[in-house]
Amino acid sequence: EPPETPKDFLCQTQDMKRVTCTWREEETYLYGKNSPRYTLQHLSLSVPCLLPLTLFDRSSQKMALCKASCSKRCSCSWNIRQQRIWNVTVTVENPLGKKTATDAFDVNHRMYPTAPFQVWEDCTDTEMTLHWNYENNKIELFCQTEVLQPDGKVELHNSSVAGSRRVTVRGLQPYSEYTARVRCGAAKHFWRWSEWSQPLTARTMEGTPSGKLDIWREITPVLGGRNVTLFWKQTPSFQANGKIISYEVTWEKIEGGSQPESISFSSVYNSTRIFIDNHSYRISIMAKNNVNFSLPSVLIISRATDNSRSIFSTEELKEGQVNGTDDGIFISWEPRTTYDSYIIDWCNFPRLQPCDLQWKRFGSNASSAVISSAAFVPGVRYKFRIYGSVANRASLLEKKIGYLRELPPCLDPIVRKIDLTYNSVTLSWDSYLTNESEPGFLRGYHVYVSPVQGNCNLKGSKKHILS
Repeated sequence: EPPETPKDFLCQTQDMKRVTCTWREEETYLYGKNSPRYTLQHLSLSVPCLLPLTLFDRSSQKMALCKASCSKRCSCSWNIRQQRIWNVTVTVENPLGKKTATDAFDVNHRMYPTAPFQVWEDCTDTEMTLHWNYENNKIELFCQTEVLQPDGKVELHNSSVAGSRRVTVRGLQPYSEYTARVRCGAAKHFWRWSEWSQPLTARTMEGTPSGKLDIWREITPVLGGRNVTLFWKQTPSFQANGKIISYEVTWEKIEGGSQPESISFSSVYNSTRIFIDNHSYRISIMAKNNVNFSLPSVLIISRATDNSRSIFSTEELKEGQVNGTDDGIFISWEPRTTYDSYIIDWCNFPRLQPCDLQWKRFGSNASSAVISSAAFVPGVRYKFRIYGSVANRASLLEKKIGYLRELPPCLDPIVRKIDLTYNSVTLSWDSYLTNESEPGFLRGYHVYVSPVQGNCNLKGSKKHILS
């Protein structure tokens, strides 16, 4: 069949010395001497005649002045010397016919640079300066940088000065990995971008940690004072901005002007215990990386006499029962206008020591929450303490107990005595132990009565409920 018009015929230069024209070859199913022949010609704008630039005959391999190479896509290149304006026609011909395609252009407007190479970087904690080279130093290029952020987002940054071989990207996260690549185009008569350079992956330097640690405490009265177990964890708002190498714990009396005490812990720790007397104390905890400390997180421990109810006499608070849901254990409390936040703490493993104390903070407008944990299992009683906090001082407000899901009692009551009369039966049994290991709350007893020949478990039994 006759050839089709060459598709995507296009000419461009990468160095202003040679022009390369490319087009897509269409299958004609003709081979040997019948294979298509390609001719490239230039129509001079000053002399109306055809000047043959090249002829490629796939059967005879003649006219190698501009040797076309075809493999689905054809290309042909030649030196342009001083000429800048071109009107190039490619003709494809076989014994069944011929077709042409034309591209008229100014070489200055067809600059397609080679990809930048030798990309390297200089980094600070929040900036990265990228440097690169490109082959033709005589051509002024305008370059663009693509930066892949740690969160997967992509940003494009243009070089502010044409011909510049570097760009500075600002506002980066410290100690974070970024991947960048560069492409360039002609600063004058921009036509198209080059291919991207090879990607470069670099990490910014460490910076001062931002945000504060979330800290909490558990207070146990002992002879002469109190043992305070301190806990800390990183929150979503805390940014380490590097590798945390240690935690610094400092405590000092609020009144009296005594010297503060401090101790440093490796980054593998998230709790410690200190002893304080019955005075008020200010406790602060900071995280440290190779650059600096984070801002301190502060707790105020009130005097033992001022805080006797919330520290030494917590048993006076009645424990309210709470219920499990599909999502966790639902807890509500009476809101107070005195506090700017609330804290709920609990043990993930209440039957073990240490019990893996956990805590969660809530805003001043909160009055309920669903506490969830992967450690919660049915049949285990969990205790929750609700604190109100203002100016870094926490006070115990309420105590709750509940189950993710209650399970039946482990043992049946043991009946100790049966007294019979002509019209009554009196039963006596030991009180059921209601300790913390029970898989549910004891709410009463069921006594089933049926005739001798009956079964007390049958629906026909008469049930008496005793609470």
